Amino acid sequence: MNDKQKKPKISLDKLPPVAAVVPGLSLLTEEDINLFKAGNHVRLYEKLGAHPMVHDKQPGTLFAVWAPNARRISVIGDFNGWNPQAHLLEVRWDGSGIWEGFIPGVGKGALYKYHILSHLKGQVMEKGDPFAFSWEEPPRTASRVWPLKYTWRDSRWRKHRAQNQDMNRPLSIYELHLGSWQRGQEGAWLGYREVAERLVPYVKEMGFTHVEFLPVMEHPFYGSWGYQVTGYFAPTRRYGDPEDLMYLIDRLHRNGIGVIFDWVPSHFPSDAFALNEVDGSHLYEHADPRQGFHPDWKSCVFNYGRNEVRSFLISSALFWLDRYHADGLRVDAVASMLYLDYSRKEGEWIPNRYGGRENLEAIDFLKKLNEVVYHFHPGTQTFAEESTAWPQVTKPTSVGGLGFGCKWNMGWMHDTLVYFSKEAVHRKFHLDKLTFSLWYAFQENFILPLSHDEVVYGKGSLLGKMPGDDWQKFAGLRLLMGWIFTHPGKKLLFMGGEFGQRQEWDHEKSLDWDLLQHPSHKGVKLWVRDLNHLYLREAALHDGDFAAEGFEWIDFSDQESSVVGFLRHSLSGSRPVLVVCNFTPVERSNYLMGVPKGGLWRELLNSDALEYGGSGRGNLGMVSAYRRFRHGQDYSLSLTLPPLSLVILAPQADAEDIPETKV
Repeated sequence: MNDKQKKPKISLDKLPPVAAVVPGLSLLTEEDINLFKAGNHVRLYEKLGAHPMVHDKQPGTLFAVWAPNARRISVIGDFNGWNPQAHLLEVRWDGSGIWEGFIPGVGKGALYKYHILSHLKGQVMEKGDPFAFSWEEPPRTASRVWPLKYTWRDSRWRKHRAQNQDMNRPLSIYELHLGSWQRGQEGAWLGYREVAERLVPYVKEMGFTHVEFLPVMEHPFYGSWGYQVTGYFAPTRRYGDPEDLMYLIDRLHRNGIGVIFDWVPSHFPSDAFALNEVDGSHLYEHADPRQGFHPDWKSCVFNYGRNEVRSFLISSALFWLDRYHADGLRVDAVASMLYLDYSRKEGEWIPNRYGGRENLEAIDFLKKLNEVVYHFHPGTQTFAEESTAWPQVTKPTSVGGLGFGCKWNMGWMHDTLVYFSKEAVHRKFHLDKLTFSLWYAFQENFILPLSHDEVVYGKGSLLGKMPGDDWQKFAGLRLLMGWIFTHPGKKLLFMGGEFGQRQEWDHEKSLDWDLLQHPSHKGVKLWVRDLNHLYLREAALHDGDFAAEGFEWIDFSDQESSVVGFLRHSLSGSRPVLVVCNFTPVERSNYLMGVPKGGLWRELLNSDALEYGGSGRGNLGMVSAYRRFRHGQDYSLSLTLPPLSLVILAPQADAEDIPETKV
């Protein structure tokens, strides 16, 4: 079937009689309809879409679709030769605009679409099912009847999930794109189950607590990375069936690894077979392009003020938590939802009822979304990709916040990469790029993202952003990794950054895993692994991520040397951790750094250790703090700071608490 083929107008009086479907069957109750109309139905996927069932001892499928401006709807598919006269649906009497019908003999795997004749100018459309649980593999565009049946074995993970994802616990996220993390022979995609066999041991070895998948929801254009969603209730068929994705998640959970899904309620593509003008009218999207068309992505914007659309989106969010056991949702492009004038020029947007630029309906939707998610799944988290200074993104809705669990710190990301891209000789003039983030670090629950967006569109890889020769680039990258893992805030790193991918990310091929044959790349991988495991072990590095009491500057005034030092404090009373950074390729000997406690301080990690690809300079594993007033502290350490390095120290503790020294 060609979606671009021009559809003829059909006159109703010339249509032949249709084959009967079983009338009167419905999964919808009067309460369901009332909740749907009010925008309060949160599990609409249980009622609309295609649901295999047995009626009067005869197996078949019950279809239900919302299309209030349709004059006629039939189900076409491989079971009736795609004949629009074969199976006609009936419209409900209650004014909901929902059409239903049970078709005997239709079961799992059947391909189907809705053939819709609109009230508007006699338009005829063939649409996929907005609530389909599975679709054909793109570029084919039919929906598939697919009952979701999987025996989960992750009860232990889910039982302790709320504890594992508490805000005082470590959160280190490995962000990846399923189609290009690794590939099989001749560049073929790996299936969900194949990915499970490779990804689980890798993430476990590296010490990441969570993986975050770029959108797995069905999308027609592979090059959108999943951000142009057409299947809000279906994982992409590119990598297998729904149960195969469930298997991948199950395996991650059984190995103590959480799963976050990228979710896109900000816009959707205008493909003819999908949500755009489902029944010939602007049903899911705004009709006015000043509200319903997104200039950045050339896509449609949801009408958040329409109750039925709110039910659709919130049901989609809960669906991935309910049926796929996701542990969190990262909500994409929140800023584009909050502002009516986002990426629009004057005259290209419509002010709200008060004359302002805030999208009041979207704000209400986001608050409702978070309230519903945390009510039904209190152990999960929501994450906002929000790039502006919108206040209280991660504060409860009860005090006027948006109610998200965490927010991506885009300002930190931008300033950090600007600083690290500077030649070392110029860094003394830009130290404020690093220190500024601490002025606002505790206003929100921040995620520190080094995400996919920073290694595409000509931006180069993280390694490529580092100045200097090859040795300096790798030393700079190790320093950057140390900076993110010791700075207050939870962590997110996009695939490839953990071993120094040289080329920027290309979704059409695998990461360059063969680079790990080289000591410099292997060293970065080992460094990130050890940083992760230290982050997990040392309470001071994670339990105060969102509290000002968890951070203390020792010194950030030595601009000439480009050296900073700070303490991370544990809210639970565990030992403090000292972090000292040397941002130049010049070794600093006998560098005095104030500390609050005398005695031996252990060098827990040193980015210049030989096994990480460094020069092996350091403090021989430990150094003594003497009573010598420095930086407002009663004691001080005389340190050797290797070039372009980050050194982590802590007061002497029992042997079992001390990680092996890496020098």
